[in-house]
Amino acid sequence: MAMVSETKKIESSSLRDIVPAAQNNINTQFILLEKGRITTEGQNKTCLALVADETAAVHFQFWGEECEAFEAGDIICLEHGIFSYTRNNLVLRAGKRGKIVKVGEFTMAFVETPNMSEIRWVPDPNNSKRYVQEAVISPHSRIFPPKS
Repeated sequence: MAMVSETKKIESSSLRDIVPAAQNNINTQFILLEKGRITTEGQNKTCLALVADETAAVHFQFWGEECEAFEAGDIICLEHGIFSYTRNNLVLRAGKRGKIVKVGEFTMAFVETPNMSEIRWVPDPNNSKRYVQEAVISPHSRIFPPKS
């Protein structure tokens, strides 16, 4: 009997559609615009970055070897990512079960506003497991301000 392998089509989200959540479930693709400096806490290296797609921008947290593996201009595919708070910053990241892969370079339309990390999110009054946008803290990234 022949075995047929099926490739699952993963539902992809636009950055504008992501909301804070406690579980890994975000599948999306974006371009890396700018990377901050690498910091080390104990054994853990981290690096904050600004990433964007054609709908929005967001702060992305790289961990460990990811910090050196990606550069500005890389197009990255995120599978099973998480959008949550890390040290009071709302960041998109791969988390323990997620995965990021470089899928291209330089050729991707993007916008830098709105920045989903610069929005104040509050629990949904109709569903405590969801968050809703309350206010825009800043129209653009305060960590990676636009070049004038």
